[in-house]
Amino acid sequence: MQSFRTPFPPFQSPLKIGHADRLLCIGSCFAEQMGGRLERLKFPTMVNPFGIVFNPASIGRSLERLMSGESFSENDLVQHQGLWHSWAHHGRYSQPDKAAALSNINDSLSTAKAFLENTNRLVVTLGTAHVFTLKKTGEVVANCHKLSAAEFERRRLSVAEVVESLLPVFEKMKAQLPGLEIIATVSPVRHLRDGLMENQRSKATLLLALDEIGQRLPYVHYFPAYEILLDDLRDYRFYAEDMAHPSPQATDYIWQYFEQAFFDEKTRALNGRIERVLSAMAHRPFHPQSVEHQEFIKKELDALRQLVGEFQGLGFEGEVAALEGQLG
Repeated sequence: MQSFRTPFPPFQSPLKIGHADRLLCIGSCFAEQMGGRLERLKFPTMVNPFGIVFNPASIGRSLERLMSGESFSENDLVQHQGLWHSWAHHGRYSQPDKAAALSNINDSLSTAKAFLENTNRLVVTLGTAHVFTLKKTGEVVANCHKLSAAEFERRRLSVAEVVESLLPVFEKMKAQLPGLEIIATVSPVRHLRDGLMENQRSKATLLLALDEIGQRLPYVHYFPAYEILLDDLRDYRFYAEDMAHPSPQATDYIWQYFEQAFFDEKTRALNGRIERVLSAMAHRPFHPQSVEHQEFIKKELDALRQLVGEFQGLGFEGEVAALEGQLG
């Protein structure tokens, strides 16, 4: 029978991830999607301590800042439309009060630096090779915060510039954290505001840069999220309504490849048990005090306690307390 698609071949990575690992995810909104799934499955995970960051120059600088732990000062903030912003951060850190904005930024930095000291898995997702440079300082910004386009110069980084933004930082991190392994990927999210041709040139730049980095650094492992969506699924039904982001179904499909590549059989089995517990907990009964539901709660609580007993440190304290609170 003739096939009308080109499925991406299954593959195994030599790198494996388990619940004893600590993962830092940084980069585009796709990093948040993958990181959110890892968090849900109780992997010790921190996601985007600077907020969503799309370009490799800003991602590299964010990692440098995490390693140094150098605090941000008032000089790093700019006021616009009643809010104080940081050029290094996503708008979720912006605040109408300067002191509050600075406190949130530095609290996040401190927490992330402490987390990084014991991190052994870094997941980096690059969104675009296009950068906005602040004209008056020459600084590449992570977010323009809706300032006038006249304040910035927009351009596309070269392959060499992307490599230079990340490779030395990865080398420095590996020197400080010898057990560190890095997963790098290009986000499948289409940056349509750049235009169709410019989006493809941008993605091609990122793909070539990560290929070069991977050839030079054996501890950098490439995951083909972009290729799975663009070359395997290849259909608008696998995009969200904005025609730019992958649909939930597409994200699930890409996640299955991630699981197959980086989780061994034992970890996948544990993930399945965790998912079953979480799915059961999401059930919302019409009659919570009924005998049937109370028996259901007892059964799920027993299953959860058994899981916690077998695997220490999964962080199910909140779920246990929630189930216990539902008992009549």
